[in-house]
Amino acid sequence: MSEIFNMTNSNAGPLPTPAFRLERQPSGRLLFTGANGEQHAGVVPVRAFPLAAPDEGISLVNTEGHELAWVEQLQALPSALRTLLQEELALRDFVPEILRLKSVSTFATPSIWTVETDRGDTSFVLKGEEDIRRLGRNALLISGSQGVQYGVRDMTALDRASRRLLERFL
Repeated sequence: MSEIFNMTNSNAGPLPTPAFRLERQPSGRLLFTGANGEQHAGVVPVRAFPLAAPDEGISLVNTEGHELAWVEQLQALPSALRTLLQEELALRDFVPEILRLKSVSTFATPSIWTVETDRGDTSFVLKGEEDIRRLGRNALLISGSQGVQYGVRDMTALDRASRRLLERFL
């Protein structure tokens, strides 16, 4: 059973967002129907600012990468539509959050990090200190050698041992 959502812009701005309909097809893909009735299968939601503002600025793009609609605030959507888009975004954005550093093989790079994440325990190779990026005051994005990126939302929330290990690389 597919769910259908109608979305219109409630703001009376100079460039109003056209109405659209969004539904999940039996194949699991999203079907977008624009105000003019034109349909696009395989629509993908894309965050404009996935790390800094994950719930703001969501673009719905077709298979060629062209924007079909813009959602200013995810939280402003009806709950069922918001849930549908959050499910799709979760499939696209895989950034496990590091909750604790269990061990680091060496304080020189490359080094093997064993960590506890919100998705379970794992290990990855940190190729160089440049693979640790600061995102604001206390947040980090760490790139493992296999292309998976790990997030640390708040370094100060980590346990003391984890903070000490992390500080050796910052």
